[in-house]
Amino acid sequence: MQPRFDVEQFNAPASSAPSGAGEQSATPRRLRGILSLDDFETAARRHLPAPIFAYVSGGCETDKSLRGNREAFDGHRWVTRVLADTSRRTLATPLLGQTYAAPFGIAPMGISALSAYRGDLAQTRAAGAANIPAILSGTSLIAMEEVARANPQAWFQAYVPGEKERILKLLDRVEAAGFKTLVVTVDTPVSGNRENNIRAGFSTPLRPSLRLAWEGVTHPRWLLGTTLRTLALHGMPHFENSQATRGAPILSSTVTRDFGARDHLSWEHLALIRQRWRGPLVVKGILHPQDALAARDAGADGVILSNHGGRQLDGSASPMQTLPHVVDAVGPDYAVMVDSGFRRGNDVLLALALGAKFVFVGRPFNYAGAVGGEAGIRHAIGILASEIQRNMALIGVSQVTELHPGLLVKHAA
Repeated sequence: MQPRFDVEQFNAPASSAPSGAGEQSATPRRLRGILSLDDFETAARRHLPAPIFAYVSGGCETDKSLRGNREAFDGHRWVTRVLADTSRRTLATPLLGQTYAAPFGIAPMGISALSAYRGDLAQTRAAGAANIPAILSGTSLIAMEEVARANPQAWFQAYVPGEKERILKLLDRVEAAGFKTLVVTVDTPVSGNRENNIRAGFSTPLRPSLRLAWEGVTHPRWLLGTTLRTLALHGMPHFENSQATRGAPILSSTVTRDFGARDHLSWEHLALIRQRWRGPLVVKGILHPQDALAARDAGADGVILSNHGGRQLDGSASPMQTLPHVVDAVGPDYAVMVDSGFRRGNDVLLALALGAKFVFVGRPFNYAGAVGGEAGIRHAIGILASEIQRNMALIGVSQVTELHPGLLVKHAA
C-alpha cells in the first residue's frame, strides 16, 4: 500500500488536513516508526552495506564542513507572531516560472540506484506525484532518457567536462531527452579527498573483493531487493549520464571513470552553455557573493548555494552562512536556492526567512528510497511538508513569501 500523500492538502485550509490516526493507517507498516528524516538515516544504516552507507553519509577529510552544515542552523531563533489567522496557510512556492506544491525539492545524488532499487526513478516519480522538483544527477546509473519519460518536469544536473566539444554533445543529449531545466555543478574541478570511502572499501567503480561480497551477504534485503533484482532485470548498471555516451560500469576490477578536464572550466564555458541552452539555467555550487553576481550576469536564471554536502573542500563555509550575503549582492528577486545539511521543516523555513527562494534536500531522500523505495520517498516528502506547515502556524505566517529576517534573532551557540 502506498503511503497517503495528497499534494492538495498542503494548499487546502489546515483544518481540512486528515487526522494523525488516518495518516498512520495509510502508511506501510515498515514506515510507521519513521517520524522524521533522521529516522530514515538510522534505518538506512542498518539496511545498507557499510561501504555504500559510507559513500552516502560521508563528507571529506575531517568532516568539518559536514558537521558545519548542521551547526549553521543553530545561529538563529524565531520571534513568533501570534493571533495571526493561519488557517488557510499554503506551501505553494513560485520558482523559475513554475509553482510547486512545497518550497523544497530533491537534490541531485549520484549512484542512487546502488542504494535503492531504481533509486533515481523512485525519486523522480515521487517528486512528480508531489509536484516538487527533482534533479537527476549526472552520475546516476539510469539513463536520463528513461528518467525524463517518468517525470518530464525533472531537472538535469550536469558535471560538464572541460572540453567544449564534449560539453555541446552532452547538452544536445540532455535537450533531446526532454529536460527543460539544466543545473551546472561548478564546485568539482577535482574530486574531494573522501578518505572515508577508502576506509570503508568504497570506490567508483566498485572493485570486487571478499569484503564487498561479505557486506552483500550480511545485508540480504539490500542484496536481494536492490543488487540482484537490478542485475536480473536490467543488467550491470553503468554511469549513464556523465557524458554524451555511456560511461563505466558500476562494478569492475579494471575500468576507470573519465571525468574530463574539469579543472579547465571557466566563466567562458558557462557563457558557452548559456548560449547553447535555451531553457532555464541554474548554477550549483556557489558560496561567494561575487560568484553569484558573475553567474547572474552570465545569464544564469538562478543559483544553488552549496558546499556539495560537505563532500568537497573540508572547512568550506556552510551555504546558510553565506546565504544573506549572496541575497544582498544579487537582490531579493533573483532565484537564490540552497542545499547542504537540511533535515527539518524548520531548517527550510529558516533558509526562506534569510532570503532563499527554494531549498533542495539530498541524503534523507536517498535513505528513504533505500529503506522504503518510492513509498519511502513519498513518506519523507510528507514528513517534511507537514513539519513546514505546522511550523508556519507557530511562526504566524500563511505563505512562505511572508517569511523575512525580521522574524529572526541571532543566537550565540
